[in-house]
Amino acid sequence: MPQRETPYFINPTQAPKLTQLPGLETTILTGLHGEKMMMVLNATLPGHTVPLHSHPHEQIGMVYSGQAVLRIGDEERIVKKGDFYCIPGGVPHSDTCIGDEPFVMLDIFYPVREDFVSKLEQTSPPSPSASDSISK
Repeated sequence: MPQRETPYFINPTQAPKLTQLPGLETTILTGLHGEKMMMVLNATLPGHTVPLHSHPHEQIGMVYSGQAVLRIGDEERIVKKGDFYCIPGGVPHSDTCIGDEPFVMLDIFYPVREDFVSKLEQTSPPSPSASDSISK
C-alpha cells in the first residue's frame, strides 16, 4: 500500500508551528499536503489581542480552551471552551484573550490558507513527514 502524505491521525505536538504576530501562535494540523481545507489551532496568549481583520476564506471552529472576547462582524461576546462559531469569508473579526490561560481556537478554513503555508515555508525547516506526525 502506498504511503499517504496526509495522515489519518494527527499529533498536534509534532505539527508545524508558526508565530503569526506577537501573542498569536498557530499550529498547522492539516492543509500542507494538497487538501482542500485547512485545520489549525490558533492560540492567542494571555494579555494579547488579534486585531480586527478579514480574509476571503470561510472559517468555522470551536473554542478548544481558554476564554476570549470574540468579535465577528457587528457581534461581540465572551466565548469559552466548547463554544462554536462561523466566520464567513470577508467578515471582519478579532479576539482578545481574557484570563491567565491561552485562548485556543480549533479553526477550519476553506480553502487552504496559502498565506500560512508561505509563512511556514519562510520561517521554519521542512515539516515532518506524514509518518512522523501520525499518533501512535
